[in-house]
Amino acid sequence: MYDPTVARLTYRALLGRRRALILGALPVLLIAISVVVRGLAGADDQTASDLLGGLALATMVPIIGVIAGTGAIGPEIDDGSVVYLLSKPIKRPTIIVTKLIVAIAVTMVFSALPTLIAGFVLNGNGQQIAVAYTVAALVASIAYAALFLLLGTVSRHAVVFGLVYALVWEALFGSLVPGARTLSVQQWSLAVAHKVTGGELVTSDVSLTTGTVLLVVVTVLATWYAGQKLRSLTLAGEE
Repeated sequence: MYDPTVARLTYRALLGRRRALILGALPVLLIAISVVVRGLAGADDQTASDLLGGLALATMVPIIGVIAGTGAIGPEIDDGSVVYLLSKPIKRPTIIVTKLIVAIAVTMVFSALPTLIAGFVLNGNGQQIAVAYTVAALVASIAYAALFLLLGTVSRHAVVFGLVYALVWEALFGSLVPGARTLSVQQWSLAVAHKVTGGELVTSDVSLTTGTVLLVVVTVLATWYAGQKLRSLTLAGEE
């Protein structure tokens, strides 16, 4: 279920100079803001939690997920080069799973690692806040990568729809509207973070069991459906 050649091509597409600059902008901004906040406010657990939850988990992680998830396959479908990939003797689920693994890895590196660094800068991992939000970013990266890879497979406007989801649903409705919170990857990952801290600084509207199950279900279903859409695309190309 993993093809090194597909992985290499996907990494090259995602980490080209232009896209790498875009991927690195938000992590650099997060760390820079964390340094300024630490210098002005000192080490404060609540401030650290608010900044990591509001900027890192609610904004940075989904946006990077959009870039990595849609970029893993969307451009190939848009310019038609995916036909050459599909003409190779590689199973379609293998292509999707390989691209998903690459998208997850890129999302984790550009979101979870900066979150950990920012957390240590803000309060030195007091009350395990840095580790908790890093774990949340890691599990969220998996679900976001799968969702946005699917979006890149089914729509030519995947980046636009992905950003709308990330900025409007996750960052706005997922943080403010009670009913929407239960259908938010952010809240599911926060349930995991709450378990890590064991305190009240990190909270979620869903239980750990519910959050974990929904993360797994969404990831599996999105990956499966992306494979089905890619199979349909292959048939259309052959016709």
